[in-house]
Amino acid sequence: METVQNSKQAINLENKYGAHNYHPLPVVLAKGEGVYVWDVEGKKYFDFLSAYSAVNQGHCHPRIVQALKDQAEILTLTSRAFYNDVLGMYEKYMTEYFGFDKILPMNTGAEAVETAIKLCRKWAYERKGIAENEAKIIVCEDNFHGRTTTIISFSNDPVAKKNFGPYTKGFIKIPYNDIDALKAALAEENVAGFLVEPIQGEAGVFVPDSGYLTEADRLCKENNVLFIADEVQTGIARTGQLLACDHENVKPDVLILGKAVSGGVYPVSAVLANDRIMDVIQPGQHGSTFGGNPLAAKVAIAALEVIKDEKLAENAQRLGEIFRERMSAFIKTSDLITLVRGKGLLNAIVINDTEDSSTAWDICMALKENGLLAKPTHGNIIRFAPPLVMTEEQLHECCDIIEKTIREFAA
Repeated sequence: METVQNSKQAINLENKYGAHNYHPLPVVLAKGEGVYVWDVEGKKYFDFLSAYSAVNQGHCHPRIVQALKDQAEILTLTSRAFYNDVLGMYEKYMTEYFGFDKILPMNTGAEAVETAIKLCRKWAYERKGIAENEAKIIVCEDNFHGRTTTIISFSNDPVAKKNFGPYTKGFIKIPYNDIDALKAALAEENVAGFLVEPIQGEAGVFVPDSGYLTEADRLCKENNVLFIADEVQTGIARTGQLLACDHENVKPDVLILGKAVSGGVYPVSAVLANDRIMDVIQPGQHGSTFGGNPLAAKVAIAALEVIKDEKLAENAQRLGEIFRERMSAFIKTSDLITLVRGKGLLNAIVINDTEDSSTAWDICMALKENGLLAKPTHGNIIRFAPPLVMTEEQLHECCDIIEKTIREFAA
């Protein structure tokens, strides 16, 4: 097989032979370690996206990689047609780690969301007594839960949705961070669940008002409706707590995890719930050939051990406060940025331009030239989410790069 000689060749190969379903920043990465990545030509960058928070533990964390290597030499996949000697240990570890009775292991975030939707509907028919095919799930506008047909059916992003119909029914859309809208939706007939991101990441790192999750959870319990938290991006220490829901001490009825559960080494996702919910799933009713495979199980255990042992949630909380403090001070000196928002090390800056402008993209291109990689979201917003192993010194260096780049851009 031919090897890539330079960035231009790699980009040309992808453009010719790959579907054009992404619009990447024009940088070709060949190596990663901790908070850094290197391109094909050897240029070093700070990674301020962390593979959309899948690499919270840093690139190629040696403990996680070693777990992958060790298990890969023994047994990688059996399917669930048989038991294996790792899955049960993984399930025990995960349920104890997050405080639930049961786990249903899957591979990707979107698969986990689909699993939660199926679980919620089945619970509604078999436990709540809703008539079959009548269950409704409340979702929020500007959500991002994945790109499967069911999930894009309740998206209001025209790029993700247009020309992929017909769409799946059974969802009620309400504004995010609006308790009155949630109350009204819960009053409708046949409501089974409320699916929500504790912080809307893809929408531009929208943090809800303090108390929103607490009140939403209370209302769901009052109405016998499942509170389903999609923590695929916000979970695993990213926001300064193990889960974003932990900021308000909210325990969801159904918890959806993915991305950093594996430290970015291997696809792993999971749905967790207590027996009263999970027991509606019986043999043959849901599954995945790769879900719960021994390789994924060992990798996930190592990834979560790293989060705990290296106190990455605490580090994210501390560094996030420093980052927002610096950016807030910088905003006062710049007309180009109007706002910084976030929790922990999931943050965003809002550019003073329209959503259809190229300003945020152009700033990200300038950041790339100065050694920092980030991506725009929703046109005029730039998301900043570095690996949680970042040091305070490295964070200040990155803030220097961001401030210098924006000053130069505005000049």
